[in-house]
Amino acid sequence: MERVRLYPYYTERIFSRCPQLAEIGSLASLHRERLDGSGYHRGIDSRMLSPLACLLAAADVLQSKIEERAYRPAFALEQAIDELKQQVRAGKLDSAAVRAVIDAASGAEPTRRPENPAGLSDREIEVLRLMAQGLSTRKIAESLTISPKTADHHIQHIYNKIGISTRAAATLFAIQHNLIGF
Repeated sequence: MERVRLYPYYTERIFSRCPQLAEIGSLASLHRERLDGSGYHRGIDSRMLSPLACLLAAADVLQSKIEERAYRPAFALEQAIDELKQQVRAGKLDSAAVRAVIDAASGAEPTRRPENPAGLSDREIEVLRLMAQGLSTRKIAESLTISPKTADHHIQHIYNKIGISTRAAATLFAIQHNLIGF
């Protein structure tokens, strides 16, 4: 059993050998930790677990229950969901994480964000709003903590995407699409 309990440790060690994967390995090694400190390999409690680690732990429990194991058959989804809820009541799993995992496993339609007009990115919408407020490229850059060159790059992309070439036309576009957030 001790060898089984060490696989999260080895997961982190293996991922840490590649600097680009070290952060993922740190998160992955937490999938067997529990809010009450009863998990492994570190036995840390809720104070040390991020929401992402809690979500990963809940997803791991569900996945392990719906898979057949050498020592037991696979649980039906409803049985696995009951087990998740029981672990929430026991203080082992985070209720918000379990709710998200159950929604995903039950096929609940995820809430989709409405698409931005003309395929503008969220950052381009921010830039467009600031343009419509009359800010200069330099002031837009300062407001968003980006370089003026990056702000200008966004402005040029906005112009190309919405098919205009002036700030006045960009402001009109923003007004027509209810993008002004004063």
